[in-house]
Amino acid sequence: MTYVEGFIVAVPTANKEVYRQHALGAWPMFSEFGMTRLVEGWGDDVPDGKVTDFKGAVQAKPDETVLFSWCEYPSRAVRDAAGQKMRTDPRMQEMGQMPFDGMRMVYGGFSVMIDEGPGGKMGHVDGYVLAVPEANKEAYRAMAEKAADVFLDHGATRVVEAWEDDVADGKVTDFHRAVKIQEGEAVVFSWVEWPSKEVRERNWPKLMEDERMKYDPQNMPFDGRRMIYGTFAPIVDESAKDGSARRDVA
Repeated sequence: MTYVEGFIVAVPTANKEVYRQHALGAWPMFSEFGMTRLVEGWGDDVPDGKVTDFKGAVQAKPDETVLFSWCEYPSRAVRDAAGQKMRTDPRMQEMGQMPFDGMRMVYGGFSVMIDEGPGGKMGHVDGYVLAVPEANKEAYRAMAEKAADVFLDHGATRVVEAWEDDVADGKVTDFHRAVKIQEGEAVVFSWVEWPSKEVRERNWPKLMEDERMKYDPQNMPFDGRRMIYGTFAPIVDESAKDGSARRDVA
């Protein structure tokens, strides 16, 4: 089972390159610990929402940019072992101070339920976080599988949907607050990979007009008003040479 650790981070815009170098410097060690991919997506089009949004999720300040990021692992067991090594390896201390406010970082573990598409070099990404009633998990999966086909038919290269597995409540921010979670709901962390921003923008109108993307708003398996979304430009995308575990989903 592929496992994802998802993050939302607010980074001072002036620290973009410092943050990028910080992440790149950590990758060799993370890869050694079992991580198979590290992606850092810098906010490109992150709209303000009426109920929820990415900026509110991390209490972003005017001089900060939101990052949508994730780490991929072959399993939760590997992820848990990697987390333990990160907490004890002295090299982590040598990396120095983080170029962002870690108190406002949102993070959690998710089990991949859909992973479609060939993947490949990514030039742009749509990021989504939403709350789905646990009783609607299979209904959501069916809807998401249908949508994945449409995205791929219109130029996307990969679609991933990951279901909440290890998401703790934070002192300042967390995934549950980000989507105003209600009793009986689980968080879904999802993204769509594109070869470039240009491909996405060219194909998006056709995608939205596709009959397969037309849903009855009264019969959706989740509350779309609380979904947060945006587009991001990858500033880091590092993968291990052996990515064979990526295709296994729950």
